[in-house]
Amino acid sequence: MSDSGDAACLEGMTDLNAITQVVVIGGGYAGAVAANRLRLRRDIEITLVNPRPEFVERMRLHQFVAGTHEAAIGYETLLGAGVRLIVDRAVRVDTATRRVELGSGRALEYDYVVYAVGSTATVPASIPGAAEFAYPIAEYEHAQRLRAALADVPVGAPIVVVGGGLTGIETAAELVEQGRAVTIVSGEGLAANFSNPARRSVAKWLAGNGVEVREQARVREVRRDGVVLADGDVLPGALTIWTAGFGVPELASRSGLRTDELGRLLTDETLTSIDDDRIVAAGDAVAPSGRPLRMSCYAAQPLGAQAADTVLARIAGAEPSVLDVAFVACTVGLGSRAGVMQFSRRDDTPVPMYLGGRVAGQIKERVGLAGPIATIRKEARKPGAIPTFMGLGRRKELSAAEPKSTVQP
Repeated sequence: MSDSGDAACLEGMTDLNAITQVVVIGGGYAGAVAANRLRLRRDIEITLVNPRPEFVERMRLHQFVAGTHEAAIGYETLLGAGVRLIVDRAVRVDTATRRVELGSGRALEYDYVVYAVGSTATVPASIPGAAEFAYPIAEYEHAQRLRAALADVPVGAPIVVVGGGLTGIETAAELVEQGRAVTIVSGEGLAANFSNPARRSVAKWLAGNGVEVREQARVREVRRDGVVLADGDVLPGALTIWTAGFGVPELASRSGLRTDELGRLLTDETLTSIDDDRIVAAGDAVAPSGRPLRMSCYAAQPLGAQAADTVLARIAGAEPSVLDVAFVACTVGLGSRAGVMQFSRRDDTPVPMYLGGRVAGQIKERVGLAGPIATIRKEARKPGAIPTFMGLGRRKELSAAEPKSTVQP
């Protein structure tokens, strides 16, 4: 890939004839950081498996749909020298033979796997018409399809966004700023993970910009021309965008590894699979001690660094460090000029303090959107440059007892 890596920063030189093969599955925010960081040792052969030839900025997909920003970046600008990219899809990890089986029929031998497959949208099959008529937005292909469909919808036609979480809010805000007529349908309260003052700030911006919000409303049916709510109300919609709920790929369970009820790989606090110490996980698809962190880029990149460090420690015969993670804040963008930044306790629960308006919007753009790409490139230039922690960790307070999540065999 790029030649930006500095050989002087590559440490851990042992017998170069004893090459350790590490396969990183998933080239998102966590996987890209992990792949770059593994270059701290020269005696590792690093292979990154990703289904697309380009990195997708998932945090910008709502902007991509609205036509205000692109969301794909070439990996040649993100990966350091020595990282081999294979454009393919992992379909199974054979832990007995230590081989990652690919959709093309190929198989990659490994000594260690970094499992960073990320998350995806879930459109419930139980809701009539949802799979047929609703447009998810969680992946690049989803966003491409939605962007093409949106181009055929007249500007004044109504659009329904199902989901009042941060993705739904940002999507609605981006579209209304483009002159679209948008209604949000939220099964819970709007921005349910925010404090009441911050939620009111979000609601005020949406109302002031013409977005109608239906809170505590459930979708009973999705039609080609709108949605039917549980109470019988019919909301017209030339387009229905589905942002409610996320899932994860089934690769772990398909490989015989234990997961939580959502399908996230169960690990210990070093991010090592509870079934196989050759598999280390990071990002949205991991549940350390059965207690997953919030699905977010904010968590994914430090987890990617932590996963790489765990692999490096095991190669060196050292004891890996346990996860030391804490949250500080969460920011939602409201179009191109505003936002709301919710401050939180270390355990990611909100406090009644927030920052709104233009300043929060600038923070979202500079730190929340542009920052992750800068982080990946920084790790490509100098492996080990970014910290693995996000503050004083709440993880040390967790009990070593059985995980909270239901374990799936």
